[in-house]
Amino acid sequence: MDIPRTPVNRKPRRVVYGAGAAALLVLTTLGLKGLKPAAPQVDRSTIWVDSVQRGPLVLQVRGPGTLVPERIRWISAITAGRVEQRLAEIGQEVKPETVLLVLSNPDVQLEALESERQLTAARGDRVNLRTSLESQRLNQQGAVAVSRSEYLEAKRNAVAAESLAAKQLISVMEASRARDRVEELATRYDVEQRRLAVLSDAMGSQLSLQEAQVDRLRAVTEFQRGRVRSMEVRAGASGILQDLTLEVGQWAQPGATLARIVEPGRLKAVLRIPETQAKDVVLGQPASIDTRNGVVPGRVSRIDPAVQNGTVTLDVLLEGELPRGARPDLSVDGTIEVERLKDVLYVGRPAYGQGQSSVGLFRLVEDGNAAVRVNVELGRTSVNTVEIRGGVQPGDKLIISDMSRWDGYDRVRVE
Repeated sequence: MDIPRTPVNRKPRRVVYGAGAAALLVLTTLGLKGLKPAAPQVDRSTIWVDSVQRGPLVLQVRGPGTLVPERIRWISAITAGRVEQRLAEIGQEVKPETVLLVLSNPDVQLEALESERQLTAARGDRVNLRTSLESQRLNQQGAVAVSRSEYLEAKRNAVAAESLAAKQLISVMEASRARDRVEELATRYDVEQRRLAVLSDAMGSQLSLQEAQVDRLRAVTEFQRGRVRSMEVRAGASGILQDLTLEVGQWAQPGATLARIVEPGRLKAVLRIPETQAKDVVLGQPASIDTRNGVVPGRVSRIDPAVQNGTVTLDVLLEGELPRGARPDLSVDGTIEVERLKDVLYVGRPAYGQGQSSVGLFRLVEDGNAAVRVNVELGRTSVNTVEIRGGVQPGDKLIISDMSRWDGYDRVRVE
């Protein structure tokens, strides 16, 4: 026969199991929440690693530039004129007497002829004036001679009259009249002499003024002749013709640039240095100019006091022999040595971070399989290197390429 059994109550056991599972779930969640996120992976071929070194460091600045001639001769039009002939071409080697262009302007020739006519007339006036003054002087000399002769004759007559009056052969009145005649002729003789002196002095002054007028007209005539000669535009110096802008038939205005001549083999580099780096550049610092066909040494010879478009322009005089292919307007790169540091820590310049600041860089650990972020204090910067003042030790390997993608991580895996 069947025996009835009392049913078992399983509800308390289920509650215990459920509470245990919930507690386990909470503990697991809290444990996972406390774990740090997995380090991201970085491809070793995409990063640039450099080792921290100790030793001498050369601080340099770099900038692009061009080669320009040290001596440039600009040829400008002295007078207006139309180009009749073009006798030279760009790139041609020229001498001082080489004729580049021939201009024409009838007005210039007419003005030259007019100045010559005025000069000829002034010379004629000078001759006439000299003749007239010389005639007046000679006439006055004749008057002086006549007055002197009359004066001497009167003196002799007066002496004779005195002698006769003493013997009472003539009256006292006659003797007195003879003395008065002597005084009169003496005064006239003196006046004529003074008049001759005044005439001689005036003659010199008038001739000097006329000579000055002739000299002025001669200078004007020479200037006009120079304008006519300038219609044949000559090089005026030896060199290479670099620019000749006008063609036959074009009109040149006074002062317009007609040609440019450069002296071959005498080139300098004009560099454009960023304004943030140019503060340490001074005159006389050594430099090297890369022409892409050779490197030429030089020294800083001029620094522009103004900043243009964020750069400072400076000149570098080249001291070595120029490589083949070096010519004006050639693009070059210049490097200037600013300072030499004897014993400092340095590393390759990172992709980001300015000098005299602190920056976070990744240092390789675990035999290069991982990298951790360290705070590095940077000092003075050069073209490709930067001084390190703290944060790392010699021999440490730092990632100096751009790691901005992992700014939110302090550790990465390098694979």
